[in-house]
Amino acid sequence: MSTTAFSTAVAQARDLLRWRSPLRTELWAARLAAGLEPGEVEPFLRELAADGSAESRLTLAALAAVDITGRAATGSLLDEDREPSEDQRPSEDQEPSEGRESFEAGGTAAGGRILGVEVPGVTGTDLGLPGWVDRMGQVTCEEAWYGKADPYGEQTLAVLSFRYENGKEPHILVVGIDQPNGGLAVDAVVEEVKFLDDLGLGPAEPGVVAGRVLDAFELGDRIMGAQVADTLPAVRPLAIARALAVTGLVRQAPDGTLADFHDLPDVPGAREAFERLAEFVGERPLWWSPARVSQFLTSWLPREAILSDAAVAAMPEVVRAWSRFNGDQPAVLRQIDEDAPRLPTLMADESLAGLVKRLAQQRP
Repeated sequence: MSTTAFSTAVAQARDLLRWRSPLRTELWAARLAAGLEPGEVEPFLRELAADGSAESRLTLAALAAVDITGRAATGSLLDEDREPSEDQRPSEDQEPSEGRESFEAGGTAAGGRILGVEVPGVTGTDLGLPGWVDRMGQVTCEEAWYGKADPYGEQTLAVLSFRYENGKEPHILVVGIDQPNGGLAVDAVVEEVKFLDDLGLGPAEPGVVAGRVLDAFELGDRIMGAQVADTLPAVRPLAIARALAVTGLVRQAPDGTLADFHDLPDVPGAREAFERLAEFVGERPLWWSPARVSQFLTSWLPREAILSDAAVAAMPEVVRAWSRFNGDQPAVLRQIDEDAPRLPTLMADESLAGLVKRLAQQRP
């Protein structure tokens, strides 16, 4: 990091010392951490430690508060492609980590290690700073919400609310999770609690929602060139740190929407038809758009599903019942009316069957 950038960081830290806001300082530190290039991290941290001013010490403490490297089972959560320094490289008798990063609860930057770098002269967060600095990262998750971000659930929102230990600066973390591309995090913001008023989300278990946030970030890190909001990298370190602070984390939690559906039509074949619908929507049941309905009725069922005549006949009513339960969107219901009459013909067309279906049909 250039001397100019270092001077800018110190000047911003001087303003933050006057503001005395843990939240504002953590958000600033997350942006700062996200903006560091791989080769800049260690020189920047060492320059801060050597400077020794209150502004530099605040910067180190703030970076430690949003540091998620010490809470990962493997890898650096700030930059997976960052080349490790010599003291970070595994010794010859250590097993290399396999796969991408995996977020696990527990651990903070301490013992002078910040952003995966050992910083001389720094021991934990004992930096002789004002008492409010110690509240950074010391938050309690109070509530959580989860639900659709748009009428068709193509994006869901995971929301967690927090307060600091002194009860001040309540805030929420809102993470947008893309559904068509597998459930990766595409945007995140930290807002005042009143931001919830416009979201219309249902309450959920904090540990489950926090787990979904971590799952979404982890998936995004596995996808090369994933399309995300330009603002996401600057919030990512704080968002992950907040999710890791939630007690009772539940990773890879199933979505309970399918289990909450109890309006199955009382017609022959309905249960069989719904089982195929559940197989299609999989782990992302809130995503239910006209395009997805059409894909199910005109493509997936003829290609993948072996159904009895009763299930084929029941399928339109089952899909309508599910659609009314899952948003009751007029455009979705119109799409069903357009595609459902073609279903018996499509299911009878053997040329549309995929390989797995054809092999299954050939079995005695």
